[in-house]
Amino acid sequence: MARIGLVAGYGELPLIFARKAKERGDTVIALGLKGSTSEDLEKYVEKIYWFEWGDLKKALFIAVTQRLRRIALLGKIDKAILFKNSGKLDEESNKIIKSSGGKKDYNILKGVADLVKTAGIEIIDPTPYLEEMIPVKGILTKRVPTGEEELDIEYGRKIASELARFDIGQTIIVKDKTVIALEAVEGTDETIQRAGKLVDGGFTVVKMARPAQDARFDVPLIGPDTVKTIVQNKGKVLALEEKKTFLMDKEEVVKIADESGLSIIVI
Repeated sequence: MARIGLVAGYGELPLIFARKAKERGDTVIALGLKGSTSEDLEKYVEKIYWFEWGDLKKALFIAVTQRLRRIALLGKIDKAILFKNSGKLDEESNKIIKSSGGKKDYNILKGVADLVKTAGIEIIDPTPYLEEMIPVKGILTKRVPTGEEELDIEYGRKIASELARFDIGQTIIVKDKTVIALEAVEGTDETIQRAGKLVDGGFTVVKMARPAQDARFDVPLIGPDTVKTIVQNKGKVLALEEKKTFLMDKEEVVKIADESGLSIIVI
């Protein structure tokens, strides 16, 4: 049994983590981001405190007063918010951005980890709570990639690894060994939609972790919504990295893919 803090962003992942932690007998104290975090999180935590985007000082104060020594960071945060709402950042947030040399989310999260460490708080790797969501190598769907699609997967894997290394994004879309779209601040689903406008379907989506991915921060995530987006835009293959990606609602994902002829492979 443990007492764990959870800084929760958008999506279901924070809820899944909180539920798993509760099942293990842990006590979860959540810090929810107003306008992003689901209010359903209250069902699985002992207490939830709400704070505004950029109010890092308040979040740290809550963590300290609640005697939290271990914190997990989970859920999506719109990267564009760093540019749209920069005026809402408090002094601590601005200090971290300045010291990180820019607004790259990965560097900012490392800066946050260094800050909370000074208060005796450790940001933990949440994957032990979410192991069932980590797919192993193999083909998950009925349809297997064609020979040409396998070439696109391999080509995309190499490019995506380099892309992730520069902290640009984790998704690349390929067709006929040609890069169609790269993920940047807009996120995975919008990248897929952009690819759908550029080609008449038949593309391959490759999602990779950074070469030295720190599992405490931003593990790549795929769920039903992203798979639906691929299908709607006539994509034919989704390739994920083995042991370094979260796959949410696997049964539903595979069902959607099989009904649409989408091939999902873990490489």
